[in-house]
Amino acid sequence: MPHTLLLVDDEEKVIEFMKPYLQAEGFEIITAKTGTEALHIAKLKKPSIVVLDWMLPEMSGIDVCRELRKISRMGIIMVTARTDVTDRIIGLEVGADDYLTKPFALRELVARIRSLLRRMDGRDIARETLERGELTISETQCRVWKRGEEIPLTPTEFKLLLTLAAKPGIVYSRLQLLQAALEDDVLNDERTIDAHISRLRKKIEDDPSNPVYIQTVYGFGYRFGDRL
Repeated sequence: MPHTLLLVDDEEKVIEFMKPYLQAEGFEIITAKTGTEALHIAKLKKPSIVVLDWMLPEMSGIDVCRELRKISRMGIIMVTARTDVTDRIIGLEVGADDYLTKPFALRELVARIRSLLRRMDGRDIARETLERGELTISETQCRVWKRGEEIPLTPTEFKLLLTLAAKPGIVYSRLQLLQAALEDDVLNDERTIDAHISRLRKKIEDDPSNPVYIQTVYGFGYRFGDRL
């Protein structure tokens, strides 16, 4: 069964540019032109991935992303003409899994979509359950619990957590995390990892400012605590 993609952009020519190419790649396509319409359709149709423009009428893409993250773990790729790293980090912090800057090649968009789908279905990770401190990480189900209560993570957050938790104490550079968790060492700025880590800490740490699970190794990168 083909994956359903929701394309959200207020410019008809942009939709017409992307839609036939993505259909030829085997995806089922639905579309929306405003933020409120996108939110309504996403709730109703439950697409696998939302390709979401930042600047939209009625409701911004950032607000749509924030609202979707309250109710769903569907994949979200933000698309925007904004090139500033700060804007990219804002998109990631509100829940986007990936960020694509206009103009972009359709091959790049498809590569990002397929990479995100692999992270979502967990086909490229081992099948077992990890117990780390008060965390239980189910690789089979792509789910995480803390003290028995499930923590909703995005696909990217889960893959990042799994990569670190699989080898406690091992230090990963930002580039290594891009390669391992995001399957990317070229298209993303290494600093986007910091945004994902910040968001992940807010979900799994009792005190994100004093993390126990995901620790910063200054000058090198990150590691998962090995004394839990």
